[in-house]
Amino acid sequence: MGRVAIVTDSASDLNADVAARHGIRIVPLYVRFGDREFRAGVDLSTDEFWARMLAPDAPFPTTAAASPGDFQAAFEAEFAAGADAIVCVTVGDKLSATFKSAELGAQGVPGREIHVVDSDSVSMGVGHLAILGAQMAAAGVPAAAIATELRARVKDIQIFVAIDTLEYLRKGGRVSPARAAIGTVLSVKPIITVVDGLVTMAEKPRTRAKARARTVALLTAKPVERIAFLHTHAPDLDAFRAEVLARLPGGVDPAHVSTDLVGASVGPHLGPGGLGAVVLLRR
Repeated sequence: MGRVAIVTDSASDLNADVAARHGIRIVPLYVRFGDREFRAGVDLSTDEFWARMLAPDAPFPTTAAASPGDFQAAFEAEFAAGADAIVCVTVGDKLSATFKSAELGAQGVPGREIHVVDSDSVSMGVGHLAILGAQMAAAGVPAAAIATELRARVKDIQIFVAIDTLEYLRKGGRVSPARAAIGTVLSVKPIITVVDGLVTMAEKPRTRAKARARTVALLTAKPVERIAFLHTHAPDLDAFRAEVLARLPGGVDPAHVSTDLVGASVGPHLGPGGLGAVVLLRR
């Protein structure tokens, strides 16, 4: 049985070392600060991104999808390295043009087996599926069966992140200026989630303490198979992580727990101080 390669994109926030350990190839999205453009995770590390993001008077970064040519090159490289089939998991189609780029990239490699899976999610919602796919591939599961299983597990992905302000989502075009202005006036500390592939507000607490407490409650409402804690330089990360792990019903395998600093593809939309997690619910 031939090797199945797993490909994803940098909006997965998948740690480079974790990706390498699982043999997952990451196609970088683009981030631009003023007139300088970088490939996320390649020309600009996550730490370097945040140093630029938090610098005084820094231009607000904009992001762009990977091109079809970027995906075609990644697919061709995997086949050249001996893969017989590819499963590619991308950031949600409604959040980025990346999924369509991957589909077009696959069309540029005719006659080869490539399955492109829309995660309908972002950050480690994509990463969880990519890792699951890599583990299935390592166990000898065929590409078509992996793609079918990952599409079935999309509904088991949940993400909840408490952020300090809607301003960064407004700047990134994810919420309307009016909604962001109302949130600022009301001093809302919104909890965001992804529903049907779109970013939405799950709840609108008035204080950070209440937002954190509600985020813990939302994340621990059901048993989980995997959890990835997400943050954008949040000062209370360790305490939050410990509280969630202590309250998860049935616990979780420590091997399926990670803590990830949100990277350049997603970070501009959240801003600093964000705190939350992505879970893959247990079946």
